[in-house]
Amino acid sequence: MAVAEAQLYAKVSNKHRSRSTSALLEPLLAKGFPAHIAQKALVATGQKTTEDAAKWLHSHCNDPSLDDPIPQEYALYLCPTGRLHSRLQDFWKESKRQCGKNRAHEVFPHVTLCDFFTCEDQKVELLYDVLKRVGDRFSRSFPPSISLTLHASPSYLGFFIDGSQANVLKEFAVAFSSEASALADCHVKPSLKQFHLTLAHKFYPHHQKTLEQLAKCINPREPCQWVAALYSRDMRFVHYQRLRALFQYKPQNIDELLINAGDLIYVNPTQQSDVSEGWVIGTSHRTGCRGFLPENYTERAHECDTWVRHREYAFVTAPKPFTQAEKEPNVKLNGEAHNPSMSRSVTNVLSLQNAALRRAVLVIRHGERVDQVFGKSWLQQCLTADGKYYRADLNFPSSLPKRRDSMKQFECDPPLSCCGIFQSRLIGEALLDQEVTVSCVYSSPALRCVQTAQHILQGLRLNQKVKIRVEPGLFEWTKWEANKVIPNFMTVAELVEASYDIDTNYRGNFPLSSLVPSESYEEYVSRSSAVIKQIITACPSKGKGVILIMGHSCSLASLTRPLTGLPSRDRGDFAQMVQKIPSLGMCLCEELQEENKWQMVNPPVKTLTHGANAAFNWRNTIMED
Repeated sequence: MAVAEAQLYAKVSNKHRSRSTSALLEPLLAKGFPAHIAQKALVATGQKTTEDAAKWLHSHCNDPSLDDPIPQEYALYLCPTGRLHSRLQDFWKESKRQCGKNRAHEVFPHVTLCDFFTCEDQKVELLYDVLKRVGDRFSRSFPPSISLTLHASPSYLGFFIDGSQANVLKEFAVAFSSEASALADCHVKPSLKQFHLTLAHKFYPHHQKTLEQLAKCINPREPCQWVAALYSRDMRFVHYQRLRALFQYKPQNIDELLINAGDLIYVNPTQQSDVSEGWVIGTSHRTGCRGFLPENYTERAHECDTWVRHREYAFVTAPKPFTQAEKEPNVKLNGEAHNPSMSRSVTNVLSLQNAALRRAVLVIRHGERVDQVFGKSWLQQCLTADGKYYRADLNFPSSLPKRRDSMKQFECDPPLSCCGIFQSRLIGEALLDQEVTVSCVYSSPALRCVQTAQHILQGLRLNQKVKIRVEPGLFEWTKWEANKVIPNFMTVAELVEASYDIDTNYRGNFPLSSLVPSESYEEYVSRSSAVIKQIITACPSKGKGVILIMGHSCSLASLTRPLTGLPSRDRGDFAQMVQKIPSLGMCLCEELQEENKWQMVNPPVKTLTHGANAAFNWRNTIMED
């Protein structure tokens, strides 16, 4: 048992447990469920209905922690509803699109009244009683409207609540904490620091201006009803990451996890070091079971997605009268006055900012390579006794391009598989559907990257119209080369002879001779930063269009972070991040020329996800007894 888990068990093992039952509990007891398990099911479903609890018990029938005495953690939040909530959600969505995810996106808009505390399952209903009783007592003194004042700093943006209104909220939080602690035998701590509603937290300083402009589009006097809501979370997984399943996955081995589309998975980042590439080990929120699952079947979820909403108390408030100017404040964007009433959503307000857009850089990882599927000895499977290539599996390419040196050089510079070729062309067709205009293409000298660029251009119907510029400086971190030497890449002449659309007039910023075997991480970061700056300088700054860069998994971070002004990742974090980037994974940066900066935005198309398909021998499988 892990030390942290042992501490959790010790925390609750000596507590006295009451035997009170509720109307919801009795039907579950009648069905034969033990009291402590039935109470756990009710708490896990927010004490809504017996049917919800029974369904939870059914899905958790194989949960190894079903008998664990660990309770839930609870927090009391003051949450806005109505039009103000809608405007805050618009801000959440647009700030994520413009500036990427920050810490505030993990939780819905709220004001913290009481920090998280533990409460035994059989005493949760006492918390509901306290919330109702204290809410009734404060309903008349609750502010008819709450004034929100915008506050900004290089790492925080939010609305603050001051004065007498904050004092009423503080008294309400203290009253709830005091009565809940006494009745439910738990330690509830009210939030006594300045009350605030966070809009953005722990973002990069150069995003502050954009976030402030977005925040000023929120009218804090929008009609709103405030609700004091009680939430719970599983205290075992507080520091875990959360993933959401995009597709169903049926286990093929006993140590794999069954997931359905929409399932939430808890993943401990510290337990992933020995997991195979492309897989993670996690615990299902729906079933409580643990096992391996393919990471590309999932996406990142928010922290609060696994929380359970219990009871709430709605305060009836009347909006304070205000003038037309207050209703529709003029906000200056890029020096020009703008009235939000002309465009009710924050997204449309940003059209003024997007007018400054000039260029974009799309960095894509190459498609599936043959050694990904067939291992490092793939070439040996495809050579006849006299050294000629043949197609040993339909996922091998139908032929290999001619090269003047030994065919064995393909072992260090492998081509795409047939699936990789299909993937690349499919991405090109998707970019065409989105009307993406590619102005120039740069590629790593690795054959798999050149081939990916070629087939994307074919999907875009730009082959022979846009030439590929082979840039040695885009090659991946050389320390990861298995043979500790720089591969012998195909020459430009050989690539042209093999019918690849290569720009023969282009001279790379980094000659092949400058690539150093087993370079340090700092050397690789410096090379990547230099090459992306030189590519941007070489491409026209006035013409709109996408600069397509075909690279490796490490290219997505090493090229985009210096472009957007972000520091390089820690070496350990960088290695873990690279393992999570799938074939054809991509990042898009857009230029805001008037602000002289680049920003990361959503790519024009989604990543292609596909499953593994093992080799099949009909004789051994079908005929064997």
